[in-house]
Amino acid sequence: MITAILASFLLSTNATPSELVMSCRRMLPANVELNGRVILRNRRGISQAEHDYVLKRRGGKTDLSIDGSPFVPGNDGNSSICNTDVTWSDITLDYLYWNDFAFDTTREGETVHGQVCAVVLLKKGDRTVRVWVDRKTGAMMQAEELKGDKPVRRLWGTRIKKFGERWMANQMEVETIGSGHRTKITVEDVK
Repeated sequence: MITAILASFLLSTNATPSELVMSCRRMLPANVELNGRVILRNRRGISQAEHDYVLKRRGGKTDLSIDGSPFVPGNDGNSSICNTDVTWSDITLDYLYWNDFAFDTTREGETVHGQVCAVVLLKKGDRTVRVWVDRKTGAMMQAEELKGDKPVRRLWGTRIKKFGERWMANQMEVETIGSGHRTKITVEDVK
């Protein structure tokens, strides 16, 4: 209990970008199998395409299959999955493991779903992802990929659910800015 209070205090006051990113990483299960759906929808929310996925993470290795076939990401992790808004980076959150990060001081104190957040920029090569981290819980609330300083894709959680003893997002939305559609990622089962 005291550890949780101290961790909460640390995150809410003076956590470094490294501590915030590590907090997000700790919330991701190291060994897990997720089963769910990727659903491309138009502006009105009408389904345009649906795909089943299985994501397996074991011993630091991540495998993804879509509709029963292995998905091999491009070298940059930015390849679209089945012509949806979702990429390898979205479904695996691999940018949380990039090692170049710093505060986005121009956005300090912004809120997502009413939660005050620290905003961290994560970089790898020519890719940059901006992540909002809840200062109370250390949970990732939202992320957006940037091209230059403009967002091109955005990911956010819309629902959480308890799977066993773990609370996690079981519905997320990914939008390619200006595309006129967005894609829902659901988590149906966690093993």
